Amino acid sequence: MFPVACVLLFLPGPDPFPDPMLAAGIGAIIAACGQFMRAATIGLKYVVRGGRGGRVYAEDLVTDGLYAHSRNPMYVGNLLILAGLAVASNNWPTIAIAIPLGLFMYSSIVAAEEEYLQQRFGAAFSQYCRDVPRWVPRFAGLRETLASMQFRWRRLVVKEYGTPFGWISILVLISLYNLWMSGLWSGRPVHVHLLQQVLLLTVIAWFIAWFLKRTRRLVAD
Repeated sequence: MFPVACVLLFLPGPDPFPDPMLAAGIGAIIAACGQFMRAATIGLKYVVRGGRGGRVYAEDLVTDGLYAHSRNPMYVGNLLILAGLAVASNNWPTIAIAIPLGLFMYSSIVAAEEEYLQQRFGAAFSQYCRDVPRWVPRFAGLRETLASMQFRWRRLVVKEYGTPFGWISILVLISLYNLWMSGLWSGRPVHVHLLQQVLLLTVIAWFIAWFLKRTRRLVAD
């Protein structure tokens, strides 16, 4: 479905915001919230495998970390990133199609995973479903969760460095494209330069993380 999502970015349609940079800023905030959720999930409790051989697989039932507050924190993070990019596109057809498409995709994934987990873990998974919401995080006790667990920042960098590189790069390129198509490129040199700097810093950060992982100077703990 990813190629379909990419095509949606170029659909013609009305702009929800008069300024493409406003759309980029709002989209960046939404996507950053999704990235924060992914980062907190990975840093606190990393699920070793979500699939094997093209099928759903799990070694154990993970119920701690952010999984004590949402059954699917990684998918919630992904949906927020998708929504942020859709908003940054500043295009109503993209927003109207991409977000429901993402919800459909992840709802399908969750349905398959929950069926597997129910068969494998039975009553324990049923109790987990009663205690923890499927999507919207339960914030009660979140401070205690964060304080009681060690945050594995090395693991976060090693496992996650590609995700922020991906969505930040796409958001910047979308914003530059919108500035060009709206005829604002020459009149917004500060914004163009800022976006170019963000893209450059993102590439540099990705390369540093990739190099540290490649040379095993940074290993997930």
